[in-house]
Amino acid sequence: MLTKKLGLGIAPLFFLAACDQVSEPPVVYSPEPTVESLVETVLTSDSNFRDVSFARLIEVSTGHKVLPVAPEAGVDAEILAGIRRAMARTMERMNRPDSITNQERRINECSAHFEEALLHFITEQPGLTCELPRNAEGNLQRAGYPDLMITHEASGRIAYLDPKLVETGSLDSSLRTFYFTPKAETGKILHDGHHLLIGIEHDGNTGKWQFLRWHLVDLSGFKVRLKAEFQADNRDIYRPELILESGGPRESED
Repeated sequence: MLTKKLGLGIAPLFFLAACDQVSEPPVVYSPEPTVESLVETVLTSDSNFRDVSFARLIEVSTGHKVLPVAPEAGVDAEILAGIRRAMARTMERMNRPDSITNQERRINECSAHFEEALLHFITEQPGLTCELPRNAEGNLQRAGYPDLMITHEASGRIAYLDPKLVETGSLDSSLRTFYFTPKAETGKILHDGHHLLIGIEHDGNTGKWQFLRWHLVDLSGFKVRLKAEFQADNRDIYRPELILESGGPRESED
């Protein structure tokens, strides 16, 4: 597992998209991760994990390679053409006055509609199938990267596709919008293949969104950074054995 190779033996560590690019960091190996080694790594690795190759991250954490796209090659050209045609159909559908997206209150809730439309329209393309990727346990899983898996039937080539909705004018924003958590049991990357992200710009007109253009990104040259944090939920905080006192308004008076 990647967490062992980095000397980070806990789950709440995740990778975020990085804008700044420096140099590929070294891999720190700790055969038996401890709290001490974890904290030391976090304290000393501020610059080491700011420019991590996404392709290398995928290979280390899943054992599968990220294949660069060759747009002029036969198989890759067919995959790209299929995505292009499917996006044209998807954009046309989502921009109709009666679009299902106009029933949503938040733009994030529209993402699932784009995934479903792309899955349908890509599968309609000759020689391509598109589906939700299964995880390592064989289960369908909507959450987590990647959202869709395209198969080129003649060659067996796999292309993972992750749609993202982005408000126009914010392509150069520093807002963190890409997350990847390496997980052995529930990871969905089970094949070598292309890794593509499709960013779909919208006008920000809530409830009457218009989708303006799209950008297909090859993630084989993508860089990410690691953000390490310790976290807990309310179940962890308010355990009975940790609560010293409880009271109501009257009981709080001196």
